[in-house]
Amino acid sequence: MTASPIPQLLERIRADFLEMPGLRLRPEQVQRLCGVEQTMCQMVLDALVEANVLCLNSDGTYARLGDGELQHSQPAKAETRSEHT
Repeated sequence: MTASPIPQLLERIRADFLEMPGLRLRPEQVQRLCGVEQTMCQMVLDALVEANVLCLNSDGTYARLGDGELQHSQPAKAETRSEHT
């Protein structure tokens, strides 16, 4: 019995995105890169989004979480104390 290819594929795609900051790929590009069929590819991409590794951008591309447009958040405001004595 052979091991499921899903954990290996998850790790490969995760590693590709982590090693190449700014990488944005459509699902069909990931399919070609990894040589997997559409259903398997989409399952892995969905799992990586759910695991907060990747995000899905409005243009249909996947990017490393933190590199995508969904991660533009407002910086936290620092609380300042006024020194009135």
